[in-house]
Amino acid sequence: MSLQNLEPIAFYMAFVGYFLAMIFYVLLLPLKNNRLGQLARYTAILGLVGNTIAILLRMGIAGRPPLANGYEFVLVFAWGIIAVYLWVESRYKAPVIGAFILPLAFFLLAFVVLFMSNNERVLTNIQPALRSNWLTFHVLTAMIGYGALAISFGVGVLYLIKQRWLDKGTHTNLSTRTPDLGRLDLIGYKMIMLGFPMLTLCIITGAIWANIAWGSYWSWDPKETWSLITWMIYAVYLHVRLMHGWKGKRTAWVAVIGFLAVLFTFFGVNYFVISLHSYA
Repeated sequence: MSLQNLEPIAFYMAFVGYFLAMIFYVLLLPLKNNRLGQLARYTAILGLVGNTIAILLRMGIAGRPPLANGYEFVLVFAWGIIAVYLWVESRYKAPVIGAFILPLAFFLLAFVVLFMSNNERVLTNIQPALRSNWLTFHVLTAMIGYGALAISFGVGVLYLIKQRWLDKGTHTNLSTRTPDLGRLDLIGYKMIMLGFPMLTLCIITGAIWANIAWGSYWSWDPKETWSLITWMIYAVYLHVRLMHGWKGKRTAWVAVIGFLAVLFTFFGVNYFVISLHSYA
């Protein structure tokens, strides 16, 4: 069987793995079951293995890092989310957070299945001018950075939900099983402390790559502009937290808004705005 035939199998292995993991993690919210938590983690790992194989196969077929079209970027984006999440789960022992993270990776792959044509998923030969080792660094920083920022988004959403429960005086099994607000705030902060430097390096390596390809580090292309806007949102998060002591609800909202900007930078610019980076 050729590599081209194996790649779709690996993709759907990731798709099914993330779907099952999403279901199991969501069931962990109302149910306290250690076996269910283990099953959720194992299926997430299964999906990550499929995701990894799909990326490696695409790299083997193309002879380059996978970032030439929307399909390849989705593979990288989803991989980063799950890889960083599994590390967070093992470190902080809070698997219920997965109910707010796994849907992000699953819906990225679902976007491929539901909205991308076969033509958008076929191998794309990038222009000779775009072939550079800086593409590799650009992809690696994007994988880690976007993955960490996605975790900060999921944790931020959970923080806002739990804060609302506490404000209303709601005390259910679900509200007591989620991590306390201080722990959620700390996890979100640490994820942005990881994601922000990676996002910075992603922009820098992209600028160097652009200079090699197009003769200019920065051209105010819509993708570049929105990447800068996204960077500034997270810079504001760190500034107000470190310099003005902001924590909790206000910084959770900034984390949520920041990741919405990340999504627009990808989906909005790449598919609905005329840009050098457009995929559609």
